[in-house]
Amino acid sequence: MNGNNRADIKIGAQVKIVLKADQATGKLTEGTVAKLLTNSAHHPHGIKVRLTDGQVGRVQEII
Repeated sequence: MNGNNRADIKIGAQVKIVLKADQATGKLTEGTVAKLLTNSAHHPHGIKVRLTDGQVGRVQEII
């Protein structure tokens, strides 16, 4: 499942995100959602989240 819809992402979910610094390469970082940062219901590049380790990025895949 992709991470474009806010309703699909729950706090505590395991996700793969792309960090701002990794957008050019597309390298994904895996982690657990601590907070949803995007307020809109849908975002074409992925919903922005903060992981439990503090990293912020856009969800590319929900595990």
